[in-house]
Amino acid sequence: MGRPWVDHESWELVGEASDIAGRDVGRLLLEADADELKDTRNAQLTTYVSSLMVLDAVERLGIEPSFCAGHSLGEYTALTATGALSFDEGVALVVERASAMHDAGTVSPGTMAAVLGLDDDDVEVACRRADADVWVANFNAPGQVVIAGSPAGVDAAAVHAKELGAKKVMPLQVSGAFHTPFMAAARDRLRQAIANANIRDTEVAVVSNVDALPHDGAQEWTSLLSAQLSSPVRWKHCLLAMSEAGVTGFVELGPGGVLTGMAKRTVDNARTISVATPDELDKLIDWVNKAAPAGPAPLEGEHLFATERLVVSPCAGVFSPDTLHPAGTRIAVGDLLGRVGDTEVRSPFAGLLQSYIAVDGERVTHRQPIAWLRTH
Repeated sequence: MGRPWVDHESWELVGEASDIAGRDVGRLLLEADADELKDTRNAQLTTYVSSLMVLDAVERLGIEPSFCAGHSLGEYTALTATGALSFDEGVALVVERASAMHDAGTVSPGTMAAVLGLDDDDVEVACRRADADVWVANFNAPGQVVIAGSPAGVDAAAVHAKELGAKKVMPLQVSGAFHTPFMAAARDRLRQAIANANIRDTEVAVVSNVDALPHDGAQEWTSLLSAQLSSPVRWKHCLLAMSEAGVTGFVELGPGGVLTGMAKRTVDNARTISVATPDELDKLIDWVNKAAPAGPAPLEGEHLFATERLVVSPCAGVFSPDTLHPAGTRIAVGDLLGRVGDTEVRSPFAGLLQSYIAVDGERVTHRQPIAWLRTH
């Protein structure tokens, strides 16, 4: 899944992730086979990095979301996309999450299966009738529910699901019973790592797997990410919540197109597109343009007053603002506003710093707006 991106600028994230994780992420993305990727420690890290690599490429096009959401691990990607987590914090958290889930799966061996063609309530009935360790783990889309638990419990629930009218029950190639009480040990272990992460408030809300509600406050995510490990992923409800908020277009970023299919099944008349390779970036631009209102396109910067200026990033990397120049301070030409990686960001303008557009720890692209100044 990494091969199409090797020659793209966004591949630089792979090297950064390898340094943070202490793992050769490039090798996993280019050479690992299915058995190696089945290990959740490899699957989670590669999925997170490759999804953010696609996001980085999309951000270079100037496309931004109104809402974000992610399925299970994807919630960490969504939080990084909004700036709630920095890229390095996200990599470290995902590594810890995957390790904790792997160890929990070793202590409490389990499996998962997709139940197709059966209502949510009937799937829950099948789990209860199994009278074993098996629960609903994912509400993915109408007629598509994932169950998880002990191998015997999943087998028993599958029999009852078919008796209740399920069209098919498909075993999933996973290494544990994720999003069930089997992950309680992982939840306890991850709770401290989440508490230590510098999660930030965001302007763009992320719709949570736990309650299918939008959240933009840092304090909320400490408990939500912890609860997510042993709670069902309410993905269908997340999609409906975004639809009710006015979202009509859903863009899936990262390898595969499974979530795009779920959106089509869940939201009536949803416009969907998945972006997994550089070749699909042009298709995304066309897809966005087709949803744009009719009329002449605004000139670049047209929404800014003549007395306002944007300071843009000199390169791609992780942004850190300068603590000596918070919002509201007077800026002189050449004043340091922050750093992108090791590169200084100095203002070419004099004026009053209205606000930072990029947040501390956000990964920015070349020429992405960093700060907003009023010059008079």
